[in-house]
Amino acid sequence: MTDNKRFALVGNPNSGKTSTFNILTGSNQYVGNWPGVTVARKSGKYTKDKTIAIQDLPGIYSLSPFTPEEKVTRDYLLSDDYDVVINIVDATNIERNLYLTTQLIEIGKPVVLALNMTDLLERNNISIDIEKLSYALGIPVINISALKNKGFDALIAASKKAVNPEVVLSFDERFEASIAEISAVTTIENRFSLIKLFEKDAEMTQLAHLSPAQEKEVTEIVTITEKIFLDDRQSIVVNERYQYLTTMVAMVESKSQGIRLNFSDKIDSFVTSRIFGLPFFLFVMWAVYYISIQTVGISGTDWVNDVLFGELVPGIAQKILDFLHIAPIAQSLVLDGIISGVGAVLGFIPQIFVLFICLGVLEDSGYMSRVAFVMDRIFRRFGLSGKSFIPMLIATGCGIPGVMASRTIENERDRRITIMVTTFMPCSAKLPVIALVAGALFPHNSLIAPSAYFVGILTIIISGIMLKKTKMLGGSVTPFIMELPNYHLPKWSNVLRYAFDKGISFIKRAGTIILAATILLWFLQTFDFHLHVVETDKSILADIGRVIMPVFLPLGWTSWQATVSTFTGLLAKETLVSTMGVLYHAKPGVELETAMQHNFTQLSAYTLLLFNLLCAPCFAAIGAIYREMGTAKWTGIAVGFQCGIAYAISFIVFQLGSSIATGRVDIGTVLAVVTLAIGCYYLFKKPTYLTPSLKESVNV
Repeated sequence: MTDNKRFALVGNPNSGKTSTFNILTGSNQYVGNWPGVTVARKSGKYTKDKTIAIQDLPGIYSLSPFTPEEKVTRDYLLSDDYDVVINIVDATNIERNLYLTTQLIEIGKPVVLALNMTDLLERNNISIDIEKLSYALGIPVINISALKNKGFDALIAASKKAVNPEVVLSFDERFEASIAEISAVTTIENRFSLIKLFEKDAEMTQLAHLSPAQEKEVTEIVTITEKIFLDDRQSIVVNERYQYLTTMVAMVESKSQGIRLNFSDKIDSFVTSRIFGLPFFLFVMWAVYYISIQTVGISGTDWVNDVLFGELVPGIAQKILDFLHIAPIAQSLVLDGIISGVGAVLGFIPQIFVLFICLGVLEDSGYMSRVAFVMDRIFRRFGLSGKSFIPMLIATGCGIPGVMASRTIENERDRRITIMVTTFMPCSAKLPVIALVAGALFPHNSLIAPSAYFVGILTIIISGIMLKKTKMLGGSVTPFIMELPNYHLPKWSNVLRYAFDKGISFIKRAGTIILAATILLWFLQTFDFHLHVVETDKSILADIGRVIMPVFLPLGWTSWQATVSTFTGLLAKETLVSTMGVLYHAKPGVELETAMQHNFTQLSAYTLLLFNLLCAPCFAAIGAIYREMGTAKWTGIAVGFQCGIAYAISFIVFQLGSSIATGRVDIGTVLAVVTLAIGCYYLFKKPTYLTPSLKESVNV
């Protein structure tokens, strides 16, 4: 018999769960993916006792599996892979957090409640009687502070001794009678399973292996209960839980003074106000990109590009290759292919690291939740929901989880619109493209890099308006309700770990997809169709690029290298930079930024940035779009729409910009005006469809 213990950390987003996990495990962490999904899986060993394994489950609000995270968490909690649940609860929003707690207790496994942030309550003269709370729930309750690193020894000690819950939560007697009848019909005794059967949960119904007769009886019981309560089955359960929690919280929570504005409320009066909310958000994002791209980040990038991959690595590699008497063609592969290509991408690691430190500070402090609230006010005016902005925020890290996060949107039409426009946000893979263009052509302009973020948001709004007015995707706006966590000082260990994880992920991509792509590109730009070694301008790649180049000439791209680089960006967006590194570094001594200055004007470089920012994402993200859309038809519509919007905006910007700069009007200018007029027509025309069906607007 083993003494090893397995603890599962569960809690709402922003409850301090991740901070708790980092404190308990330190560096003893293992990061992977849950089987069958791309949801990150983090586990570790307790720093003071390696016999205790701790599993960090995705942050969720309930055990109703609407998202991949919720499904992963529920599947784990219904398994036998753990001994005790440690439920992290935000004391400043206790009623909302305890909703999940009631479900955890109903599963029947040992639960320990870790009450976090009680020190914030004390500042507002609010206290929670943890003994009463423990008695009411029938589980141990421990005060902790993830910010001050307090209470964790007591938490682990209580978890080691935890037993199954001693109290059965009891709701309205009419509801309890229905649950008892379902238990009698199905012979199931577990309360969580019974309530899920009452809710007609598809997965639980399948696991219960009910006979047709049993299913019919359960349906009749639920139907009668709905008539008694004059409500649908899911609303009945939600209302019963909250009525129970409202009564219980009133018993355990005491306020020595009347309600007053706390520190977070005072800040919110400014950062979420109708007047200052949006300008402040724009200033914050400008500052983030200015710090990461133009100032702090650029110093590290310059050293990596000019010294590390400009002198040290190529110099050392050249000496090793000469010493080993490697053939010139193989030397070209290493120096002109791998080092030039991969090095061009890795050079942006310092800027990416600084960017994610800034975003980590905003996330950990609680500000990013306010951004969704501010954007909802804007989105709603244009027929979009603030719910759509959550996937877009996630997409700033990577488009794939951003697309997958659209599952939380109940309205099918809003969900499809969100999937189609989410990847307009600049993800981490697009940052090297932004940094390359901003650094090479606009070294002293601090507005170019953040403009990529603002162009993404503006394109999302314009696209959303246009799509919302179509017959296929039109409809009313779904409501948006979101919890705003209290502000607090960011925990630097969390911020640095967040930035480090993003940086490592970027490096892994450079060592896999980008490495393979650069080797292929080196081959294509070194040989002709007869497999003879030739100059780059006579290579296979050059011939392919020249065939495609006329399509992009109206965007100002006069080099076949730009065309080829854009297509390789479908493998991974940062591959565009590595492709240019391979192609332009084929001529020794020519740096990438210098080559950019020789082949692009400021206007054509900006259209290169615009097109690659807005066009179809990488193949992995397109795969995520296909999985979420469910059909090849809608996937094709999404990718076609993204490429069409990207081309149209880039075309308009270049043609009108050229006309303004030169004072000349030509056929390109006329076509740009026509394209703009067509866009304005679809932007301002009356909607062809206004009211969605009840089935699409209500998640039943």
